[in-house]
Amino acid sequence: MKIEHIKPLHDFVLIEPLDQETTLPSGIVIPDTAKEKPQRGLVVATGPGRSNDKGEVKTLTVKEGVKVMYKKWGGTEIKIDNKNYLLVKEEDLIAVIND
Repeated sequence: MKIEHIKPLHDFVLIEPLDQETTLPSGIVIPDTAKEKPQRGLVVATGPGRSNDKGEVKTLTVKEGVKVMYKKWGGTEIKIDNKNYLLVKEEDLIAVIND
């Protein structure tokens, strides 16, 4: 399965987690076993949005290519082409990162 074949439904967002820094400013290297799960990532696909009671679709506020921060334990981890991705609801996104 290829990433191009995945299209999230409703208000789900597919995120490619971004690695966090492995070296602290003091020069201390953090081993893989001590790292926390990443909480920031790149949006690679979005669903069309959620329908309200009137049948109107409310589009998502994030678009593909945007870097975001998300809740630490939110979402579902999936593996595509030997890469890890996270499928989360838009409500589990907490910020857009402007570099």
